Amino acid sequence: MADSWQTPYTGSVSDTPGSRLPWFGVVVRSLLIAVAVAGLLAAAARGAASQISAQSLLMPGVSYQRQVEFTPRGPVVLDVVTAPRPDGVLYTLAPALSNYAIVGTEKLTDIEKDVSATATTVGVNGDFFTASPGAPAGILMRGGTLDSAPAANRSSLGIGADGTLTVAKVAFDGTWKGTDQRRQLDLNAKPVKGHTTLYTSSWGQVTPAESGVVEAVIQSLPATHPNAVVSGTVTQVVPQGGTPIPAGGAVLVARGTQAPHLTAEAPVGTSVQFRLTLTPNWSSLPYAIGGGPLLVAGGKAVFRTNEAFGAPILNDRGARSAVGQLSDGRILLVTVEGATPAYSVGMTNFELAVAMQQLGAVNAMALGNGNAAAMAFDGTLLTQPSAKGVEQPLSDALLYAYTGVYAAPPSASVFSPNGDGADDTQTFTYKLVRPSQVAATLAGPGGINLVLAADSEAAGWHTLQWAGTTVSGTAAPEGNWTFQVTGVDDQRRTTTATRQFSLNDTLFGLAVNPVAARVAAGTTAATATFQLVHPATVTATVETRTGIVIATPFLGKLNPGPQQIPWDGRTGTGSLAFTGAYQVRIVATNSIGTVSLVAPFTARR
Repeated sequence: MADSWQTPYTGSVSDTPGSRLPWFGVVVRSLLIAVAVAGLLAAAARGAASQISAQSLLMPGVSYQRQVEFTPRGPVVLDVVTAPRPDGVLYTLAPALSNYAIVGTEKLTDIEKDVSATATTVGVNGDFFTASPGAPAGILMRGGTLDSAPAANRSSLGIGADGTLTVAKVAFDGTWKGTDQRRQLDLNAKPVKGHTTLYTSSWGQVTPAESGVVEAVIQSLPATHPNAVVSGTVTQVVPQGGTPIPAGGAVLVARGTQAPHLTAEAPVGTSVQFRLTLTPNWSSLPYAIGGGPLLVAGGKAVFRTNEAFGAPILNDRGARSAVGQLSDGRILLVTVEGATPAYSVGMTNFELAVAMQQLGAVNAMALGNGNAAAMAFDGTLLTQPSAKGVEQPLSDALLYAYTGVYAAPPSASVFSPNGDGADDTQTFTYKLVRPSQVAATLAGPGGINLVLAADSEAAGWHTLQWAGTTVSGTAAPEGNWTFQVTGVDDQRRTTTATRQFSLNDTLFGLAVNPVAARVAAGTTAATATFQLVHPATVTATVETRTGIVIATPFLGKLNPGPQQIPWDGRTGTGSLAFTGAYQVRIVATNSIGTVSLVAPFTARR
């Protein structure tokens, strides 16, 4: 296969994924637009200064962080997920096959949406692949069943039942035996002249359309566990391709000189034996995925791996993904973005190896790179697509899945129920993947506790709203609050998810007058009016609608009461602002916390 990193080897309940996109889109966009906490870090191996975003919680125990490194070659954006060691019950790391079949491809976000009802996932692209038919280039093993053979000259990743990751080169030897000797076979692979191939139901619905072949249909075949003999009886022999593959069965296809052997040695009624051998023996591992090369071994970045990759895949700077394990067993999922030189120039393979080492990986392996490299959470991209803003389809993906109760971020990180129409109602959304007994509560200042829900609920998305009052109907105290939802599912597993927010009534009633401002020398273009309930340090900025600050009309302390802040229509450099769409942002900070409001307006000269 000719791999190239430039090509795509490329109380109410709502059950629709789209119902959760508005709040999540805000969270993702805020992560993509702003780097919240900046600091210069020594990165001697790459000679780069770094900015690191504030760590955010994706789901219980699983965090996400965005890092921007400024290198002599340009900025490099890394998306980093850190997750608990998989236990195979609550947390699982496993490959997922596009469309549940080797044939065809699917976007990472769609792969995640396919499983969203049964788990909350964060994932990255999987193996290299060929766009037609969409088959992964290396190993794919799910639940102990081998779906695709490894590429012997490239690294494979094995995932143990205890969550241990193993990176190794794995060889494959497949054989079939009818009434005569054992003969070689390929597994779920693109047709090769003179080869015999076993197509299981993991391949797709039908075998490849071919002429000059013999196909033996096996109606029922046990799961193809590696390093074990499985047998099935031939129920039909067909002299052409395009044969339907029975669910739970297989079709054995022979081409060229191998076709007479299949005809003679596997007639209808014959029991055929299959052995799919992996060396080293990975039969005890439930999951495996291909990719490569090896990045980190024994805590050290690997420079030369001697794997079968061309120079462009290793040395061209672009988007890449990787998986690694920390010394305490936690999992790292990392994607290096490579959309544009102004945004992120990407990395070479060795630069990624150094990055994984610096993140603490004791072992790590690269996955497919180029335009297909991506990271997504529960069906929404965390990364910016490399191919002109368009997400690329994949053959398979590597998903980290959580099956407990999941709580989305509250609708407002700062809740202000003061009647001004902005964040007056707090909305909480959570997901259950199994029917559960649920308790949803709020904990606030002074030890106050409120019960929002306590009942049996079906699997799916659930929504609760809070108006900011106590049980007696009085206003809830300002300060930091915690929303907690605990579920006991029908398997008697108890899981809990929490989200923090603050209640802050300091600022309300922001307006800009006039909303259509006239910019001229010596005049006030617009005035921002608002109310302060408590004393606060206030910053007033005039911004473009994308959040770029062009002027700061006020920065200082203000007492409670009505406020007016004029803007003279000039930018920070003293020149008059251009005609366009703008917004005023007021940020008020005091002992309660920080709250902000935004009001749009337009300006013209």
